[in-house]
Amino acid sequence: MLVASACNKKAEGQTVAVVNGEEITAAELNAELAGAKLPEGADKAQARSRVLQSLIDRRLIAQQARTDGIDKSPEFLNRQRKMNEELLISMYASRQIDTAQLPAASEIGKFESTHPWIFDKREKWNLDQIKFTLPTDSATKAKIAAAKNLEEIASALQAAGIGFTRQKNVLDTAIIPQNIYGQLITAAPGEPFVIPVGNQGVASVIVSREAAPLAGDQAKSVAVSAMRREQTAKLMQDRIKAARQSAKIEYKEGFAPPAGNPKTAAK
Repeated sequence: MLVASACNKKAEGQTVAVVNGEEITAAELNAELAGAKLPEGADKAQARSRVLQSLIDRRLIAQQARTDGIDKSPEFLNRQRKMNEELLISMYASRQIDTAQLPAASEIGKFESTHPWIFDKREKWNLDQIKFTLPTDSATKAKIAAAKNLEEIASALQAAGIGFTRQKNVLDTAIIPQNIYGQLITAAPGEPFVIPVGNQGVASVIVSREAAPLAGDQAKSVAVSAMRREQTAKLMQDRIKAARQSAKIEYKEGFAPPAGNPKTAAK
């Protein structure tokens, strides 16, 4: 009966296609189209057809993967659980942002005044950079930390046999975290700063600065978005703390966090 039911499904109503008995709905297609970010003036009918065919291809490959039993493997189940949890958390956070009360004008003004590098003192920094694999030996690390310019960093990397590339870049101060901005703004002219990204390091020197202040409605919009993100992050931490206090969490011997760790607050 189930097989017959699947075979009898038709592409009608809100169903735009049926792939081996699996429906693709108009809602799914519209969501894919929304995420495709079509350019202005694009032929919508052609785009819809192209995106639908892509959906069908994806559905066919997914069906084949299930036939091969991949959906029953421990690796798939673990990764699926992680993806589901991340999606739930993301949507939960978005809901908190959407329902959060708009901050008062005085709060927005205070936020702008305490974050000048994002607003009235916002700048765009033109950078000279060296990108390299982070060294593991302490001697090379010390040389890089003590370097007064990019040439000294390049020499230290060459001596250690570590390859690197030179590049130009532009950094908007609005995206720099407050604690890091405080360090960079007080650096001596030409003094390099190194930011690790995974196993890579990027050493940068500020070549020039261009004023790019934010004011008026644009500044207000940026401030409100940032304040909501901060508010949501705090709310999420509070929810985690409350959930841990009421949760029952049991550990296998040797896996519990050290005594005195705040995360041992769970029962």
